Amino acid sequence: MNEAPSIQWFPGHMAKTRRMITANLKLVDAVVEIVDARIPMSSRNPDLNKLISGKPRVVILNKCDEADSRVTDKWLSYYKSQGIYAMAADCRSGKGIKNFVPMIKEVLKELLEKRRAKGIIGAPLHLMIVGIPNVGKSSFINRMAKSKKTKVEDRPGVTREKQWVKIDDEIELLDMPGVLWPKFEDKEVGEKLAFTGAVKDDILDIELLASRLLYFLCENSYKENIVSRYGVEISDSDEGYEILEKIGRKRGMLISGGEVNTERAAITVLDEFRSGKLGKITLEEP
Repeated sequence: MNEAPSIQWFPGHMAKTRRMITANLKLVDAVVEIVDARIPMSSRNPDLNKLISGKPRVVILNKCDEADSRVTDKWLSYYKSQGIYAMAADCRSGKGIKNFVPMIKEVLKELLEKRRAKGIIGAPLHLMIVGIPNVGKSSFINRMAKSKKTKVEDRPGVTREKQWVKIDDEIELLDMPGVLWPKFEDKEVGEKLAFTGAVKDDILDIELLASRLLYFLCENSYKENIVSRYGVEISDSDEGYEILEKIGRKRGMLISGGEVNTERAAITVLDEFRSGKLGKITLEEP
């Protein structure tokens, strides 16, 4: 039960997106990569480094309101040490978004100076927005555009076609569909993506996933989050499935014979983790 399941996820539209990114790079001045602040490494598509090499890049750690701020600060320091411009934001609430345009202008300072030298005034900056499914690309664009320009749903794979969104006279965004990669070399990467909802639940064993999440949280300093949320006692010897059963029993999720409905408990645990009800949690550090 404590071994990560093997998760593979590569629908055809994601192969199409990779081709689309390559074909449209020449149209943009920089690439904005949005990652999930709870899993900054696992939610970065390793293929993007090759696909967008040579283009200036900004990384946005979205959903920072759901992440452990102490760890987010470590990630920002890490990116800075790598020479990568990065910022934390929460696109649904708007937190941190005001820092985006100044950062883009800093990243593209040379380009803007060249344009001024040539007398090119008022030409908008074109930015490609990339990221895996469900990291909040559409929420970011809607927040920037101050309107419902793109379809936003809390499930992976909603944006399927590229679309241009004009923010103002200075910036236009090219929204690309979310793209995962052909194979997760590290099982834990696929698992963390599944925890946060980047991989569709209907291809997974939901009870195994919730059990693995509970075990992971207890092993990584977030045991008290579970105890305070569900009012259960957890011993050091408890496996993830045993914790799931305790939660189901405490919440009265019982079926005939007094058996715990672990599927219902699993759905509750995953929903409450993803909505931030288990507290501010980050699943990986630099």
